[in-house]
Amino acid sequence: MKEHGVDNPAFEPPSPERRELPCPPQRDYSPHFESSEEGCGIGGFAPSALQICNNAKGYLLFYSLLSVSQGIVVNGLVNVSISTIEKRFDLNSSLTGVISAGYDISFCMLCLFISFYGERGHKPRWLALASFLIALGSLVFSLPHFTAGIYSYGDKWEVHNNTCGTGSDTSKLSRYFYVFLLGQLLLGAGGTPLYTLGTAFIDDSVPKHKASVYIGIGYAMSLMGPAIGYVLGGQLLNIYVDFNRPVSIDITPQDERWVGAWWIAFVVCSFSTCLLVAPFSYFPRQLPGTEKIQAEKISEAHQHGKDVHTEYGGRSLKDFLLTLWMLVRNPVLMFLVTASALEAMIATGFATFLPKFIESQFGYTSSYSATLGGLVLVPGAAIGQIISGVLVSKLRMNCKTIIKFIIFTCSVALVLNMVFLIAICGNEPFAGVSETYNGTGTLSNFTAPCNAHCRCLRSEYFPVCGTDEIQYFSPCFAGCSSVAVINGSKIYSNCSCIVNPKITIDSIANGAFTGKCKSKCTNLPLFLGSFFFAVVFTFMAVTPTTVAILRCVPDRNRSFALGVQMLFLRIMGTIPGPILFGVAIDSTCTLWDIDNCGVKGACWTYNNHKMAYMLVGISACSKTLSIIFTVVACFLYNPPPDQAPISANKNETETSVRL
Repeated sequence: MKEHGVDNPAFEPPSPERRELPCPPQRDYSPHFESSEEGCGIGGFAPSALQICNNAKGYLLFYSLLSVSQGIVVNGLVNVSISTIEKRFDLNSSLTGVISAGYDISFCMLCLFISFYGERGHKPRWLALASFLIALGSLVFSLPHFTAGIYSYGDKWEVHNNTCGTGSDTSKLSRYFYVFLLGQLLLGAGGTPLYTLGTAFIDDSVPKHKASVYIGIGYAMSLMGPAIGYVLGGQLLNIYVDFNRPVSIDITPQDERWVGAWWIAFVVCSFSTCLLVAPFSYFPRQLPGTEKIQAEKISEAHQHGKDVHTEYGGRSLKDFLLTLWMLVRNPVLMFLVTASALEAMIATGFATFLPKFIESQFGYTSSYSATLGGLVLVPGAAIGQIISGVLVSKLRMNCKTIIKFIIFTCSVALVLNMVFLIAICGNEPFAGVSETYNGTGTLSNFTAPCNAHCRCLRSEYFPVCGTDEIQYFSPCFAGCSSVAVINGSKIYSNCSCIVNPKITIDSIANGAFTGKCKSKCTNLPLFLGSFFFAVVFTFMAVTPTTVAILRCVPDRNRSFALGVQMLFLRIMGTIPGPILFGVAIDSTCTLWDIDNCGVKGACWTYNNHKMAYMLVGISACSKTLSIIFTVVACFLYNPPPDQAPISANKNETETSVRL
């Protein structure tokens, strides 16, 4: 067609002559492997059947499976087994707090080196090594059961009578502390690549607006592990610890001396995690399409100096130190890291000792308390991370908006953490601890005129609840002289210390039954419901924090930035968290297990009021500081000016705008 006698090529129909007209360069986006991309396999072995997993979704599947396995052991089984291990191996809460922190000690020692050198290496192969170390750590953690001998709940104290000193059985049992610590160190070494290189590999392989969803799913799946661990471990605690050995028992899970089969799940998880070594070994160094995705991403790195984009690509110690120094000088990164560390301190402390809190406040068994704790912590944490990941993705939040979102969720969680004040339940009366023997005797002394003739042993803790609704240290200290089995339960009668009965047990007035007196506290449903929402909002900050950290640093340093985060997360958060909570809980103990040699073991009874106030104080202080640091990070963040993708062709960009 002509316009004023001039040919206008734009309106000419297609013709063979027009095919030869010069065209702007076009990028080929058809699916194919770039020269730097590999198939799924090892060496020359890359069958087509394996290529179905050679994508982001395939990697996310195995990443999630490893996260589940790691979560079952580290955040599930270990936490469920803590109180049982205390009883079985005569450890106090301070020592078991150190055991719990052993994972983080190892993580903190290795995370910087693994994240720096792993960034320049084959990330999936690092995860294969992680699978092996997690399997080995699980097996080591279960070893004390096979080497400590048969658990003796009835006469183990008598053994101590003539063996006081360094050679006592208590001393030998407590030495297994080092075996448990070794197992945790191996588990920490295995978890390091998972949450640094594994997370960065996801961010490398998917578009920016989808990264939060993938990371949120991965983190949420990692919480399926604790869910399985809490439920499975809690149920296994109803099985006697030495069920596989020729022993006979006359106690039930309700008995204070009961020790469940804590070790079974560790052995099972050890073998199942080994199965993930091969799949991670098959993944290539980068997934197909990664180069195109990286080329289209726009940097949001915080602008804090002329050398913000300075990158040190070498593998020398000098490059390691220079890169570390560059990241440490990034104020937004460091304030976000510090805030996340404080949040982790609270989360780890509650995850470790929430079952003990429920057991002490509401009078439930270790197994049931562990199950309740898992049903609140794990779904709440998973829901929080998924919701936040989806919101960040759907709303396409930039780094600044993400930080503001973190401030909001942490503020709501701070208010909801006051729920522990709702859960305060007074202790049931305990003769010799909180009550005298009907006006006789003194507190902190279990011997009174009514039981002085019995010659009771302070080392034999066997709690009974009298018909006067007062708990006694043992039938002996209750002055009981007769025992009968009624409906499968032991009932003690003729108890000289029980003089004002309020109830009867099969026509027995001055008697007692085994176990602690049932708690009269009815606040459990309200506590669990409120604490569930506190957990949801607490973990709604986890995925956005990770995404914000990945965005505020140069692309090449993302894995290393996560390594820096994990280092501070452990040093300031998950390492001191269980120790701080353990020491705080120990400070509320009102009755320690003391053997005939005078060696102090586990705590039997706590001051419930004091415990609740201690936990509220710790969580409120940490939450407040976390919010302050996040606000400062938001104020300091200086985003770069808007820019097109680094490797995008200018002509392509202009053409796409016109179209």
